[in-house]
Amino acid sequence: MIQKEVLQNQSHKRFNILTGEWILVSPHRTKRPWQGQQEKTAADVRPSYDKDCYLCPGNTRANGEVNPEYTDTYSFTNDFAALQTDNAPFAINDGLLRAESEQGTCRVICFSPDHSKSLADMDTEAIVKVVSLWQEEYHSLGHKKDINYVQIFENKGAVMGCSNPHPHGQIWAQSSIPNEVGKKDERQKAYYTANGKSLLGEYVRQESSNKERIVYENDDMVVLVPFWAVWPFETMIVPKKQQAHIGQLSETERISFADALHFITATYDKVFDCSFPYSAGIHQAPTDGKDYDHWHWHMSFYPPLLRSATVKKFMVGYEMFAMPQRDITAETAAQRLRELA
Repeated sequence: MIQKEVLQNQSHKRFNILTGEWILVSPHRTKRPWQGQQEKTAADVRPSYDKDCYLCPGNTRANGEVNPEYTDTYSFTNDFAALQTDNAPFAINDGLLRAESEQGTCRVICFSPDHSKSLADMDTEAIVKVVSLWQEEYHSLGHKKDINYVQIFENKGAVMGCSNPHPHGQIWAQSSIPNEVGKKDERQKAYYTANGKSLLGEYVRQESSNKERIVYENDDMVVLVPFWAVWPFETMIVPKKQQAHIGQLSETERISFADALHFITATYDKVFDCSFPYSAGIHQAPTDGKDYDHWHWHMSFYPPLLRSATVKKFMVGYEMFAMPQRDITAETAAQRLRELA
């Protein structure tokens, strides 16, 4: 039985079952004064259409291509893709110096034609169309030669490096398995091999026994603050039924996923009464044709805001050189989100 008072008052570390790594938790540090940097808050009022936006319907992008007059979702290959499809394969092994070619493609996913909205402002029906497009892209990209992983993600807000406020996300599809996915693959496979059960499925069942860190749930999805969360208001959406990837979502489950997305993004905007920035991403089974029965897909949200709309958590010093660290506990964050909802 976990001693709750100890976890809320004493420094300790928590284990991340998906990566095999530890995080330092220091709940007593929330009392320290803050005299550090404060971020500028972006204006929340934006027009539904911006003639200077590269992503709005009918506008010309930086490479000269013109967007169609799309009315719901729209996707295209990134004009400044980080991955290339036509580079020649190579491998360099020079003593301790190693390098290999990496091929792939990058897609931009416009969530809505309305420049003024974010996922938090869109209704569930509109978000279902985003989920459906994610599914289509996962299948089409994953079936391409030399594409072995499809990473779906969104950076929301200038503080997260987002260069365009139009509601959009990205997909990077590549020939190798990324670092974080490799860690999670290894941990999930080891647990499944030893127990014949999904690691995340068992974790969700344990969390459901007391609901202390569960923020929201519907028939198919659970939104929770992971026990090992690093970011102040980090959350994770997990399907109750084990599924390897989002391509396996049924029509009903798509709606449940969209409902969970609407819930957490809208709730985030209430935390500090601002358009809440975050990086969010879906981790799911690779597309290299191997057996991934052990995989349980999930979507994580990493928001940086800590004390207010202008004060964020920095990953510096100890976090860079030792291990992740957080001040407010996962339980405190979950309670705050539940109260706001």
